[in-house]
Amino acid sequence: MTTDRAPDLRLAGLAVAAWLAALACLHLTTRTAVLLAAGAAVLAALLTAHLLAVLGTPAAPVRRYGWIAVAVLLGVVCGGTATAARLHVRDAAPLRPLVDDRARVTVDLVLRDDPRPVRGAPGRPATLLVTAQSSTITDPQGHRLRLPVRLLVLATDPAWRGLLPGQRLTVEGRLAAPRGGDLTAAVLTVSGPPVRDGPPPWLQRAAGTLRAGLHRACAPLPPEQGGLLPGLVVGDTSRLPATVEEDFRATGMTHLNAVSGSNVAIVVGAVLLAARWARAGPRLAAVLCGLALIGFVVLVRPSPSVVRAATMGAIGLAALAVGRPRATLPALAAAVTVLVLVDPDLAGDAGFALSVLATGGLLLLAPGWRDGLRRRGVPAGLAEALAVPAAAQLACGPVVAGISGTVSLVAVPANLLVVPAIAPATVLGVTAAVISPAWPAGAEFAAWLASWPAWWLVTVARVGARLPAGTLPWPGGLPGALLLAGLTLGLLLAVRRPLVRRLVAVGAAAVVLGTLPVRLVASGWPPDGWVVVACAVGQGDAVVLPVADGRAVVVDAGPEPSAVDGCLRRLGVREVSLLVVSHFHADHVGGVAGVTRGRRVATVLTPTLTEPVAGRELVAAAVGPARQVAPAAGWSYRSPGVEVVVLGPPYPLRGTRSDPNNNSLVLRATVAGVRVVLPGDAETEEQRALLDRVPPHALRAEVLKVAHHGSAYQDPAFLDAVRPAVALVPVGVDNDYGHPSPVILDRLARSGVRVLRTDTDGDVAVVVRSGRLAVVNRGLPPGRR
Repeated sequence: MTTDRAPDLRLAGLAVAAWLAALACLHLTTRTAVLLAAGAAVLAALLTAHLLAVLGTPAAPVRRYGWIAVAVLLGVVCGGTATAARLHVRDAAPLRPLVDDRARVTVDLVLRDDPRPVRGAPGRPATLLVTAQSSTITDPQGHRLRLPVRLLVLATDPAWRGLLPGQRLTVEGRLAAPRGGDLTAAVLTVSGPPVRDGPPPWLQRAAGTLRAGLHRACAPLPPEQGGLLPGLVVGDTSRLPATVEEDFRATGMTHLNAVSGSNVAIVVGAVLLAARWARAGPRLAAVLCGLALIGFVVLVRPSPSVVRAATMGAIGLAALAVGRPRATLPALAAAVTVLVLVDPDLAGDAGFALSVLATGGLLLLAPGWRDGLRRRGVPAGLAEALAVPAAAQLACGPVVAGISGTVSLVAVPANLLVVPAIAPATVLGVTAAVISPAWPAGAEFAAWLASWPAWWLVTVARVGARLPAGTLPWPGGLPGALLLAGLTLGLLLAVRRPLVRRLVAVGAAAVVLGTLPVRLVASGWPPDGWVVVACAVGQGDAVVLPVADGRAVVVDAGPEPSAVDGCLRRLGVREVSLLVVSHFHADHVGGVAGVTRGRRVATVLTPTLTEPVAGRELVAAAVGPARQVAPAAGWSYRSPGVEVVVLGPPYPLRGTRSDPNNNSLVLRATVAGVRVVLPGDAETEEQRALLDRVPPHALRAEVLKVAHHGSAYQDPAFLDAVRPAVALVPVGVDNDYGHPSPVILDRLARSGVRVLRTDTDGDVAVVVRSGRLAVVNRGLPPGRR
């Protein structure tokens, strides 16, 4: 019995070695990858010869581990060779000079996936990311080069929207170097529309018709449910509100918004249940499930990510067909090996890693946990519902931690709570898509039914994201992933002993009952006595001043909603007494929807200069009925907790380097006796106008929010007039503008000013303790390192 239940890991070494070798070679040169594969081949040959020589000896364990080592070396050979061959094509000699010269070329290409919009600045054309495979490239001299390489196309023309994978196009654009670490040979920036070379494949046209029907069926639904359903069914998140996406990320539910093995399992599982109800045999059931799998792939489009998910789902079908559950692990290992050899790019794809790890967790961990719970009296259905999300979350935890820099404490409970809603929403959504061409009214009704379980998903994600201490900080990147993987593996091995298992249970209970209440009651953030916080919102501004418990003044909103919303949540801000828009540039107003989300905004201060118009319209749409005021210099706001006075602009400035920047609202706030100057993005022209018109004592302050993200456009006399003790620099990590200026930072430091930057310190706060100023930094928030 024990032997029969033991996992079959014979192909695991081959699969893992091929995967890791391909991943390593993606970051190497072709020559180094070939040398790695050749070295592994030599070692495999030598070890095989040695094992064959000792075949008749009694050292069975030595031979067993020796053959495992041979399998690992063969995996390195296969992964390294396959990747080296692709690298040779990627780095083809005729293409390199064109990329280095940023040449303008004409390319015949085939789309590999759907065009994906990237959220950009308001008023600017949205950029579409399109992965494609080129066939020929025509250089500036008219020479046609046959170069079948992968390209990343950056397009802005609306004609790119709605194009289907498999579509053949001819485009003109400019080449640029890729970021590296994958098989993309070049980035092609295209400003004009593409020329279509015939229709897309019939399979993609059929999928496009069904997906368009699903969108039409979801159109009458509320935005959150209507945007979520296409993500659940076909992985299309183009209409998903950013706030919902952020909630799903915070609660570890993002896997629901992408086509994965779980989508395949739900659809195929529904067919399997029907087949078993009809008393179909294993082979017939496998055939029916296979047909359902093919149909699902047609619906969601056979892109690389969908093929990956379908392959993971087909593993269960293989085991079902042969009637041997233990065959699933060799099938998983074989699938991983084949996929990596066919497309080495998958080795560096986080989605691929999550799919494989989730499937492995379900096969290795979930059955034992389910059986253990049933032996302890837990009902079968509940045991399955508990074991499956816990196993998947535990297996995926290291990758998620490496990407986000956090460990979620609410992921398992949140995923457990939504289990009953996932299958109905998915099945009803698939039904809506399938019947939409023939029966649009029926499709709308099915989508309306699906919106109710979708509402539950949105609600769980929203509540989970708002829970304090829902996530714990963790080292990001590869070190953090390896650290959590090691701890997880050690824990799994340790809990096999009853005594250790009991100790772990007691320790977990102590953490839940002890640590979390401490974090909730005596959390280190927000710090006691804070008077101003600069939020880490990327390359943009968002500053918060406390008014009373749960109320604050917010100055600017950063470039996107989720970052400022998260900062306000962490500060416990439930109501915005005053929202100040210093000027209408996207890096200050792009996140205004995050400020208003779930919060009442009483008054909105806006500059008299209404440029750019797109930013003004974005603010107007977000704040709705809130009272809007365009103040002149001298306007003031007073409450028991804070006083805000508008210092500038003293008069309209025109013809400057940037008129919106130089007409920024400049504020002086006083909180708990601490004066704070907030100059927006005022540059040298407005700063000089302030020096000419404003009394010197009016500019004096203990805290300065450095204008324009610390750019070089600062008037030294303005900095001298403020004479701050603390300078806050809201600025984005690795921004392309050279912010902040080293010259400005050096001048402030030489003046004895304590400088804090959101790109290195995360959220930063100035506090008053024992009558003296102090600074506290929270650290960079998840995903912004």
